[in-house]
Amino acid sequence: MIRGKIRRSLLTLLVSIAVIGGLIGCSRTKEDLVEKSRNASTRAELEGALGKPSDINKLGPVEQWTYKASNGTVVFLIVGDTVTLQAAGGPDEKKDRK
Repeated sequence: MIRGKIRRSLLTLLVSIAVIGGLIGCSRTKEDLVEKSRNASTRAELEGALGKPSDINKLGPVEQWTYKASNGTVVFLIVGDTVTLQAAGGPDEKKDRK
């Protein structure tokens, strides 16, 4: 009986930590990411400023690092070890154009 209560309490704690962690990770905005990365000119500096990217695409010496934000994405192009370009985009929604 006591073991069951301990297991339930532990499970509740773990689920709570996972939910809070997910909310914190999604609370960064595009503007936050761009501001934190402003002085990053190398791969190591970018990762130090923003952490590991949400997605990495590679084509030869070029890498595209994508960071997900609460209001869209921020993409960095890295050639060799140098951050060469950044772009911010909105959420992936298709809008009707007239």
